[in-house]
Amino acid sequence: MALHSPRGSRSFLERGLLLLVMLIFLEGTVLTLGAASSPDISAQDNTGGGDDQRGIEGRHGHANYTKKAFPVLSLDYRHIHVPFEISLWVLLASLMKLGFHLIPRLSSIVPESCLLIVVGLLVGGLIKLAGEEVPPVLDSNLFFLCLLPPIILDAGYFLPIRPFMENIGTILMFAVVGTLWNAFFVGGLLYAVCQIEGTYLSQVELLPCLLFGSIISAVDPVAVLAVFEEIHINELLHILVFGESLLNDAVTVVLYHLFEEYSDAGEVTPMDVVLGVICFLIVSLGGIAVGTIYGILAAFTSRFTSHTRVIEPLFVFVYSYMAYLSAEMFHLSGIMALIACGAVMRPYVEANISHKSHTTVKYFLKMWSSVSETLIFIFLGVATVAGPHAWNWTFVSVTVILCLVSRVIGVVGLTFIINKFRIVKLTTKDQFIVAYGGLRGAIAFSLGYLLDKDLFPMRTMFLTAIITEIFFTVFVQGMTIKPLVDLLAVKKKQEAKRSINEEIHTQFLDHLLTGIEDICGHYGHHHWKDKLNRFNKKYIKKCLIAGERYKEPQLIAFYHKMEFKQAIELVESGGGVKLPSAMPSQVSMQNIQPKKLPPAVAERALPQFTKGREEEIRKILRSNLQKTRQRLRSYNRHTLVADPFEDGWNDFILKKQRMIELEKKVRLADSPSLVKPD
Repeated sequence: MALHSPRGSRSFLERGLLLLVMLIFLEGTVLTLGAASSPDISAQDNTGGGDDQRGIEGRHGHANYTKKAFPVLSLDYRHIHVPFEISLWVLLASLMKLGFHLIPRLSSIVPESCLLIVVGLLVGGLIKLAGEEVPPVLDSNLFFLCLLPPIILDAGYFLPIRPFMENIGTILMFAVVGTLWNAFFVGGLLYAVCQIEGTYLSQVELLPCLLFGSIISAVDPVAVLAVFEEIHINELLHILVFGESLLNDAVTVVLYHLFEEYSDAGEVTPMDVVLGVICFLIVSLGGIAVGTIYGILAAFTSRFTSHTRVIEPLFVFVYSYMAYLSAEMFHLSGIMALIACGAVMRPYVEANISHKSHTTVKYFLKMWSSVSETLIFIFLGVATVAGPHAWNWTFVSVTVILCLVSRVIGVVGLTFIINKFRIVKLTTKDQFIVAYGGLRGAIAFSLGYLLDKDLFPMRTMFLTAIITEIFFTVFVQGMTIKPLVDLLAVKKKQEAKRSINEEIHTQFLDHLLTGIEDICGHYGHHHWKDKLNRFNKKYIKKCLIAGERYKEPQLIAFYHKMEFKQAIELVESGGGVKLPSAMPSQVSMQNIQPKKLPPAVAERALPQFTKGREEEIRKILRSNLQKTRQRLRSYNRHTLVADPFEDGWNDFILKKQRMIELEKKVRLADSPSLVKPD
């Protein structure tokens, strides 16, 4: 114990110093924000007076001019207050994140999002105690145009495509049908409760209640990411809840604009419902189309960056942000545009850019999304203090209860239908985690903040109920989901690195299942996935990947990438191996050549073929193996087609049988034991 006491005291002193720095920083933040919220009118008056005085002096000459002393030091905070305050907020967010991870006990009990909201509440409270007005930090434009895109781009660029596409049907059921169910269930029952005498809410109409239900029913991707990454849930549950939070954006946007448009009219006709369905398809598919176009443009541009590697990461960020802005300009789903753009560009961009550019993209996206997520939760706490609020116990409590009940009923009911079509069924534990993980966040608050006060006089009450629901899901559900996962023994994510053996078996099973589907005559998703891969290799890769790298087999490319990563990890861990100090940045992620073998090892290696011989072997294999499935007919016992060679084959069999019988007769005739005596 005596050996560890100096280290413990030093750790305690470090944390104390960090806490002191944070307190001083918070005080400075409050003072600067207070100075910014109260404009310096006297300075402006003095400036105006000086201008007038200079005008008078210009008219009357310089007779009364007195020389002033040259200012050695001057203060002009108004000139730099906007970037200075932005820097202060970013620095505050980073210090809070740093302090949170320095206390492991606290981080194991309370989610990071909860503590950040508490920090926002403290900052807003300090600003109010200082007698200043709390600034509207969580403005809707700031949130949707600056804070949300980095988080969605990070999620879309590093989205696990395989599990996402394998569960796309389940995700769409939860995102579309589930969100519609939650919106109408919560909005309809809230309207029924408001009509009860004694609630003093009879002035609330049906369409505003349905609009509120559409805002409050959508699962928030920022809150889901913040909580689910800390509990390390297994990949299936993570992709189900997170995928739902991404894809329900289109439903939320359509319902929001539909109910907002017709709240003033007071009624919705059947034609409006049809137009709403068409609008949903346009918003969702249009967002995906915009993102795909910009993703292809980014991949095509990266073909020509081999001589200017320094600007490669810039194209990834700019094209992605342009996809988001273009989708928002046409009122399409910006979130789905970002997801599509990141997922489409990644395989082609990583084949073209250098390893240093890949590392830059990876860590810059992680840093940018982490800071944005931290600022969102801090701003949410500050906006809560800013107010104003209109508290109604009935409306707020019924909202929280209905959101929880509708989520449970929707997940259980949809899972009952989904499990009839799934091979891997969702268990009761999985359903509980999916239902309990439906967290709300800043997207709901920003949509509520956009409501017009004239059209929605109950806007303040709606915002109060939204904030209460966010706090309930983030604090209560977010803090208890980790102990419940441990209690129910839900399978967690295994941090295992992908091996070459796993890649080989994965590709083997894909080809095997594709062949089985072809033999059975069933065109399932393996068949269409194989068709898409063939089209990608034959046409798209030629256009989007530079040089001859598009011809490189996927397995070899994966092996080279994995080998290079292991070499870098070995060097970083001090394993005794040193890479060249001047490694060329022109090496792409999939164009890393293996090292030359020593002479002793090279003798034992397989013989090397010439390029002509290798191409000849490839042609033989390609003609005899890859086109077999194109020659085979799909088997179906109801629609058997006559084989054109079947008649000829039967004639051949008959002739062979006759020849055998004739040979038997000849043998019997020539046998001496069967010859009769005279």
